[in-house]
Amino acid sequence: MAIKEPEVLEARAHSRHVRIAPQKARVVVDLVRGRDLRDAEAVLRHTPKRASEVVAKLLKSAAANAYHNFEMDPRDLYVHAIWVDGGPTLKRIHPRSRGQAFAILKRSCHISVVLRERHGS
Repeated sequence: MAIKEPEVLEARAHSRHVRIAPQKARVVVDLVRGRDLRDAEAVLRHTPKRASEVVAKLLKSAAANAYHNFEMDPRDLYVHAIWVDGGPTLKRIHPRSRGQAFAILKRSCHISVVLRERHGS
């Protein structure tokens, strides 16, 4: 007979079709992974990257989901997982000399975050 582990509550939030290249968004996401919610918000507030605004808004949404859906205390939340997936790419053409056409790839991304409560602190 298998022993059941206690169910862990987690709040999630997703932001899809963000018009920032995934490589650039991952730089910001890596700064907050594993941090407490308040600490992560402070880091994002002082990060001069365009993706930091999107990630901060996403963390705020996940914290609201945790509070309203699972009645979790926002002071105990931490960023358990956060990741960036590639989204659709808009393909554009840049005309060059002698009738050539160079491709411009306008990349987008999907950002996901999972918040959990930190116990025992």
